[in-house]
This record gives sequence, structure tokens and C-alpha cells, in this order.
Amino acid sequence: MEVRKTITSIFMVPTLGFPRESLRNNNFINAYIKDENLDHNYKDAVYLLFKPDNIDKFREFLEVEQERSKDFIEDYDYEDGYVVLIYKLNAKFKKDFAIIKKGKYSTTSKEFQALFPKIVKIIIQGLNRDEISLQYRVFNKTEDLITFWEDKLGVTFNDDQEVWNGWEEETEILNINKIKKYV
Repeated sequence: MEVRKTITSIFMVPTLGFPRESLRNNNFINAYIKDENLDHNYKDAVYLLFKPDNIDKFREFLEVEQERSKDFIEDYDYEDGYVVLIYKLNAKFKKDFAIIKKGKYSTTSKEFQALFPKIVKIIIQGLNRDEISLQYRVFNKTEDLITFWEDKLGVTFNDDQEVWNGWEEETEILNINKIKKYV
């Protein structure tokens, strides 16, 4: 079973400017706003969980990250090969992150929305394809996403409804014991 991506992963991690492949190539699992097993959590930060299969490649990635990002705070390990990297979120987008937590995606600033690509390359059965990004669809309440949810939920959306799940604090907090059951 694949772990469902958190809202933190979908709408906060991309603001950190990672080269897209670097996360996938290092077995990125998900991102969270805090870790329930820590005594002290950083404010306005994200916790990225990885389970690297090649520790040398991951160390190299980590060294590059420490140089690349001024927002890198620290890293720590869990048993069974899990690694967490902590990054400070860009204070410039503090209001937008608060809006995300309220589930009002379409009302985030244009500057914030510009951080996300409109088109992403995806691979389906070994073939590359261009697709409109999920974030773009959510920010702009695209017809296809509205139709998807209307069909799935059997409801009709009105103009003031958002087209993505609302923030659920519990799913945005890292619980390594839960993760180990699924990964």
C-alpha cells in the first residue's frame, strides 16, 4: 500500500525548490509539519521522511542539500533506515501556508501559485507524458477536477467550494510507527 501524500507534501514541499527527481531518486515518502516523537518541533518548518535504498547516494544528496538550501535545518535517523530532513518554510509565504491549512487553496496569492508548475512530466507504463499539475488544478478549480469529485461524491459543486481535501492536523504529523506499518 502506498502512503497517501499529505497536504504538506503537495502544497509546501514544492516551495523548497527541490529538483523534482532528487526526492523520488532518494525514496521520499512524505512530508509533515511536525514529528510526534520529538520533544521539540520547529515552528514554520516541514519534516521530510525518506527511506533511502542507497545510503551513499543519499549522503551525497544530503551534502548537496546542505549547500543548496539556506532553509535546511537538520537531519536525524530512525531505525530501519528512515531519515528525516527538516527545512524552514519561506516566511514570505506564511499567509499562504495559513490559507492552505484553512483549505482555501484557490485564494492563495498569485506569487505563491507561481511556485508550482502548470505542466509536469509523468511516467505511465514507461511512457513520458505532459499533464497539468495537481496544484494548478486545485488552485484554479479546473473543470476536470470538479467533474472528478462530483462523480466520485455524487454532489454538485458551487463556486465557493474548493476542490481538494481540507487540512486534517493528525495526518500532517509524522508518526513513524504508523508509517512502518505501511512502508
